[in-house]
Amino acid sequence: MHDDRGLVEARLKRVLEERVRPAVYPESVPLEVAVWNAPGEPVPVEEGLAAPVTPVAVGEMWGPPWGTSWFRVTGTVPEEWAGKSVEALLDLGFDENMPGFQCEGLVYRPDGTPVKGLNPRNQWVRVGAPVDGGEEVVLHIEAASNPVLLDYHPFVPTRLGDIETSHRDPLYKLTRMDLAVFDETVWRLVIDLEVLGELMAELPVDSGRRWDILRSVDRALDALDLQDVNSTAEAARSELTGVLSSPAEPSAHRISAVGHAHIDSAWLWPLRETVRKVARTTSNMTALLEDEPEFIFSMSQAQQWAWIKEHRPEVWAKVVKAVSDGRFVPAGGMWVEADTNMPGSEAMARQFVHGKRFFIDEFGVENDEAWLPDTFGFAAGLPQIIKAAGSKWLLTQKISWSQTNKFPHHTFQWEGIDGTRIFTHFPPVDTYNCAMKGSEIAHAAKNFKDKGVARHSLAPTGWGDGGGGTTREMIAKAARLRDLEGSAQVVWETPAEFFAKAEAEYQNPPVWVGELYLELHRATLTSQAKTKQGNRRSEHLLREAELWSATAAVREPEFAYPYEELDRIWKTVLLHQFHDILPGSSIAWVHREAEKTYAAVAAELTALIEKAQRALAGQGTQTLVFNATPHARHGIAAGGAAVPAGEGPAERSDRPDGGFVLSNGRLRVEVDGRGLIVSAYDLTARRETIAPDRPANLLQMHPDFPNMWDAWDVDAFYRNTVTDLVEADEVTAGDGASVRVVRSFGSSKVTQTLTLADGSNRLDILTEVDWHETEKFLKLAFPLDVHAERYASETQFGHFYRSTHTNTSWEAAKFEACNHRFVHLEEPGWGVALVTDSTYGHDVTRTVRAEDAGTTTTLRVSLLRAPRFPDPETDQGPHRFRHALVPGATIGDAVREGYVVNLPERTLPGAGPVAPLAEVDNDAVVVTAVKLADDGSGDVIVRFHEAHGGRARATLTPGFPTTSVTPTDLLERPLSAPSPTSGPVDLTLRPFELRTLRFTRA
Repeated sequence: MHDDRGLVEARLKRVLEERVRPAVYPESVPLEVAVWNAPGEPVPVEEGLAAPVTPVAVGEMWGPPWGTSWFRVTGTVPEEWAGKSVEALLDLGFDENMPGFQCEGLVYRPDGTPVKGLNPRNQWVRVGAPVDGGEEVVLHIEAASNPVLLDYHPFVPTRLGDIETSHRDPLYKLTRMDLAVFDETVWRLVIDLEVLGELMAELPVDSGRRWDILRSVDRALDALDLQDVNSTAEAARSELTGVLSSPAEPSAHRISAVGHAHIDSAWLWPLRETVRKVARTTSNMTALLEDEPEFIFSMSQAQQWAWIKEHRPEVWAKVVKAVSDGRFVPAGGMWVEADTNMPGSEAMARQFVHGKRFFIDEFGVENDEAWLPDTFGFAAGLPQIIKAAGSKWLLTQKISWSQTNKFPHHTFQWEGIDGTRIFTHFPPVDTYNCAMKGSEIAHAAKNFKDKGVARHSLAPTGWGDGGGGTTREMIAKAARLRDLEGSAQVVWETPAEFFAKAEAEYQNPPVWVGELYLELHRATLTSQAKTKQGNRRSEHLLREAELWSATAAVREPEFAYPYEELDRIWKTVLLHQFHDILPGSSIAWVHREAEKTYAAVAAELTALIEKAQRALAGQGTQTLVFNATPHARHGIAAGGAAVPAGEGPAERSDRPDGGFVLSNGRLRVEVDGRGLIVSAYDLTARRETIAPDRPANLLQMHPDFPNMWDAWDVDAFYRNTVTDLVEADEVTAGDGASVRVVRSFGSSKVTQTLTLADGSNRLDILTEVDWHETEKFLKLAFPLDVHAERYASETQFGHFYRSTHTNTSWEAAKFEACNHRFVHLEEPGWGVALVTDSTYGHDVTRTVRAEDAGTTTTLRVSLLRAPRFPDPETDQGPHRFRHALVPGATIGDAVREGYVVNLPERTLPGAGPVAPLAEVDNDAVVVTAVKLADDGSGDVIVRFHEAHGGRARATLTPGFPTTSVTPTDLLERPLSAPSPTSGPVDLTLRPFELRTLRFTRA
């Protein structure tokens, strides 16, 4: 037989595009359109519906950036269409090749009932199926003219990322506003041909199945009259019945499709627009669920559910019904799909507390899975948190984006720092916006790395963000792929159904130990410094507010614990940990608002702290010092207040060769005439910290222009060029034992104050930067005379070790990594820590010195970047960073000093000392939260973990009368029966073990 494959495939492509798809709507009449342009921010639905409108014609421009236009479309169904299916086709000016990130709409009936969203691949609204003819059609469209920021030429700097800097010219052309006859037979033919054409393209050319499909398609096209597609579509479909009914092979891969719309809680749009995106998508999905009995839709992020409930009650009612039917499924059990690298221990725990509690309270649904398809890597402490929240599974897809190494599994056990293992799945479809295309389904089956021992994978199916979710076309394709020869088998299932099947079939999956590092988007640890500082400050203020409010509520019967305020503030902070806000990868508008929000949060929390401390201090003139860290300092117990003890003073003297010497009997620091640290000598251990001839406190600047994803990425070649900022404008004596250094470079200026603390081996470094560079990366370097093959950096409820060498591509790829409050390097018997109050990104490299064969291990913290997309003014302006170099530090010292830098003492006049609410007699056991139980019972919650990485015994002593203590999960639910107790509790903890205890007060 002659090979005519190319001829038939080309024929299919053209006929489908030019004849069959256009015949889905064979008849149409125009609708009349009128519009009202809201003058500012979006208005309530009732106001938009009632607003006066003026006529507008198809072809006219509408919508300035970030504007809202209310269209009213009216028309009459022609009498001659009686008995036919009719739809309104409403094209606001969509680009179908970009299903999201552009204009969108939500359609309402005149009474305010939401109908469905309008999106690039979802432009239809059903009028009747069938119609009687003569019906009057009146629809209202709330249309958002959101600008396209990530265009065909992406990452171009734009001023459209903030309404304050956007122009006011209209962006979109009204393209089509019609009533049209919907020919369902032709539509089904389109799906048939698409499914078979896409499947055929994925099969081997020499396979019989491919040629069977080819011949059937050829016969179907022969049966089609191209001048009368509508009358001959059924005949064409009949030619395809045989190949569409041939069942899949018994060994076929099995895909659980989950309806999905990944909606970033903010990104290339502000928070207020996400509220509307969620309303549009959920309106689409509730309507689709009514039409498609097998379809299942799942939505994560409790915050987004809460937005619907608060802002769109008319949409919420439909969602509640769909949830009660079991087909609109809450997923993930987190407040938002957060970044998991940078949030602190308690914040990561509260993501699950507030997320799971919302779904339990609203629907009686508890999630067993964490659902984080788009998060930029996963910290090694996360498995324990997932388990402590009562969950057991994790789904993500983002690791498939890694640039260097291909992850070896799709289904596996992920082991965290404490040994907790979580059953984890990476969908091999390699997208969280699956459209049921043949290429996607084939890729999932071919790509699946666990063949032979497992056969199930998951496909999140639907357009995300501005795409409107799953479409009826995707559902129709999935129906044909349910049991089709040559394809994986597709079935709609909930995430829980998928995980139960996957876990049951894979009894002994492989284990991955440690962080799930994304070899991409590393610069998100640094971009938008003020957003990151706002998060860190908020986390620590929340710790203080809960601690002191709980202490006051227990000690002072008249003091009211601020339950509602703390709940609201926690949710605000958790929202801003979303994986495009905290990472600094959102538009200017988002980060401008975040800065204001963090300032308001700080003010409110500070007021709560001061109110509680005033209640505790009482009337008196003694200067009380409140210590909120989990360790005693200056003679003050952890979580208590007392008069501070004195310490030996630090001194400053001139250095013979220029510069200054700071010394306090424990540490002697030499700062040369350039303002660089040339020596940090540990007087107790009698050893030097700084590598010979390699000065520390060295500011270094690199060019920073990644190949793509400007705010997200830093590429390895940035290191090829570096400028050491060694010239100083001033090196002068500061107050007390301190040195002040001023440097100018480019258009920027840095002022540093180096201060040696009294009675401590801690050198504090305050760095103030007035930053006005573009596409530059600023680092602060500390070359250390330490030989270490690994180093520790703090993560949630412990620390994680990374290599200092680059033996393998996996290690080499981690050239920028995350820490919380400290990084620690150690030789046996001696170590050094660098602690920070607000930075996260860092790098560690090692070299061997030719002159003495010693090892220099250089630790550099990342301070500032200056990408131009999506915010062209990223990080411009003043910044303030606090770091501390701690020579001679053990890992315990690093933990303690990290808290010291982040939780300054507070002073207040009062009557006398305030005893802690809970005391632990072993510094290895770190208390991360002291609060009253969320249920309002008055019980006291104490959460703690082993922080040094070893076994720990300790005694926890409550500072109040108790009757019982109960181990609980993060949601404060009992894990075992209460134990009677009226005093101290003995503890034994595994390395990094996390515990929560609930004390019932007497």
